Amino acid sequence: MKIRSVAVNNRKKEFSVTVYSGAIYNFPYSEADPPPCSGNPIKEVVVDKELGREAITYKLKSGEEGSIHIEQILEYNEDPKYMAELLTYRLTLEAQQCIENSALSRRQIAKRLKTSVPQLYRLLDPANASKSMKQLVALLHVLNCDVDLVVKKRAVV
Repeated sequence: MKIRSVAVNNRKKEFSVTVYSGAIYNFPYSEADPPPCSGNPIKEVVVDKELGREAITYKLKSGEEGSIHIEQILEYNEDPKYMAELLTYRLTLEAQQCIENSALSRRQIAKRLKTSVPQLYRLLDPANASKSMKQLVALLHVLNCDVDLVVKKRAVV
């Protein structure tokens, strides 16, 4: 996800980040490293082109610099799409670890999944966002792993 613009709101003590879809996300100064404060305010903030417009970089009055990646902003705001992608990513890492510890070859695993070896590699690629939870759960089942889904209420803050 690419960032279109960023603004600072010193009254609310937060960055206001706009992405190309038009969505606006807020990110508090207190979550930034180094954190801006009244004694060391933000001197400059830009969408960082060197980081592919996927981060903002700010400079404090003291000369210290910090960068905040869009993933940090999405996780802080608990963006539903990002949180689902994060869960898929974690399941992918678990599947990779299970394959490392498995006695089955990749060809045997693909055969049990009724798919091809290249498709298995795509399923194991953490950067591949087009896979489904269904595919990952099926893979973990083939690897003799149980997947339990636990839904619980979050603590209200």
